[in-house]
Amino acid sequence: MFKRRSYFKSKSPYRSSYFSKRKKRNAPPLGAILLSLPLILIFLEILARVALGISGEGGGLASNRGEPAIVTAYRLKFLSRDRQPLTGLGDGGELAAYRNLSVGYKLAPSQKHPYWQINEQGFRDEEPVPLAKPNGEVRVFVLGNSVAFGAGSLSNEATISSKLETRLQQRIAQQQGSPQKYRPDTLSFYKPERDKSLALPPKIRPGTYRAIDAAVPGYTSGNHLAQLALEILPYQPDAIVVLGGYTDLMLPADKTATTIPKLERFLSDPSRHYWASLSQSARQWAANLALSRMVGSWTSESQASLEARTLGIWDEDKPLAQHLAADDEELERRIQRYRENYKQLIQLCAGAGIPLVLALQPEITGRSAEVMVEQEKEIVEQLGQDYQQRVQTGYEKLARAHDQLKKAYPNNVYIYNFYRLYEKTPDRVFEDPIHLTEAANEELAKRLYDGLTSVPKMQVIPKNAVVK
Repeated sequence: MFKRRSYFKSKSPYRSSYFSKRKKRNAPPLGAILLSLPLILIFLEILARVALGISGEGGGLASNRGEPAIVTAYRLKFLSRDRQPLTGLGDGGELAAYRNLSVGYKLAPSQKHPYWQINEQGFRDEEPVPLAKPNGEVRVFVLGNSVAFGAGSLSNEATISSKLETRLQQRIAQQQGSPQKYRPDTLSFYKPERDKSLALPPKIRPGTYRAIDAAVPGYTSGNHLAQLALEILPYQPDAIVVLGGYTDLMLPADKTATTIPKLERFLSDPSRHYWASLSQSARQWAANLALSRMVGSWTSESQASLEARTLGIWDEDKPLAQHLAADDEELERRIQRYRENYKQLIQLCAGAGIPLVLALQPEITGRSAEVMVEQEKEIVEQLGQDYQQRVQTGYEKLARAHDQLKKAYPNNVYIYNFYRLYEKTPDRVFEDPIHLTEAANEELAKRLYDGLTSVPKMQVIPKNAVVK
């Protein structure tokens, strides 16, 4: 039977040979492609270095994590006993800390950065704090987490502690310059004169006031308790201020205090530590490329996640809401730990005769939506409803724990709740869920100043104050 021939399916040697040779000539060899990629990357790296050099930003525009330089400046970098970086524990920051069995970890002494300075005792201060207290010096130690430490501040002078010290020193100068505006050193027995004198603000103890920033990023109530007992009391403090709460809501109930993240896992699993170290080294090598720094500078804001900016040292692979207690039982255990730690801290201060100011730190959900600026609204939206509901419930329980402590120790602790301190403040307050602008630090320092100056042990008690 006759079959129709298809010219399109012809197996002509001529046609096949022509097209096959043409196809081979147009397709670049795979080996050439692979060899060209490194050359292209090298060329781009050279261009990036030239661009950074011309712009004057060759030192690096973004951090090794593709985040703003100020975020990296306040991220902890953990060191070994011989002060070498502990690899595998994270990509690291610039604020050096080392393991300490008593308090979990502590800041390495004598560090300096354009944004901060750590003195030889490990406190955020330009000047040393000797154990022997100079005559006439009045020491106020401020304990807390990264908010009290001043994470995100452009200098030591922008922190809560520094602003508190300035206010206390100004108060001393005012008392000396205008003593008639304050209660006299001796009260009259004549009732009208006495009532007039008592209506004036009290004088605070004369002397040179130092507000010492002993806060450490990531610290919780367990760290504060150990720090006070083992490290702060020997410095003979005249008053203690503790600002915290948020990190206790984040720390699992089976942890007594914040420790170096991942360290326990790596100590029990050396192979995991080895591979984590290799992975970190590779990331750091890539991040040091000029091309990476340039790309990071374009995207730094988006790559600095809320978790990285807020928690800093903890596991940042999950949203902030997942760090909060998953159920009521877990939350109650975290609150119970908080309450018990501060109960012991109050007892320590009472035994030493040191007034204690215990303050619950601010948090962005304490703000009214009507006064939030756009950046704050974006933060709240990113946090989500689940986070907002959980953290609000947590703060309610923390406030209740404070009330219980005040009821149990009415004469030994002064309680303040700053959760809604900025509820109606019209300007921007929060840089992330907990860290504050400098203006917000100023306002919080004023509230702490008001609290401290109302403590009887910080005041000059006039003669004849008690009429027999």
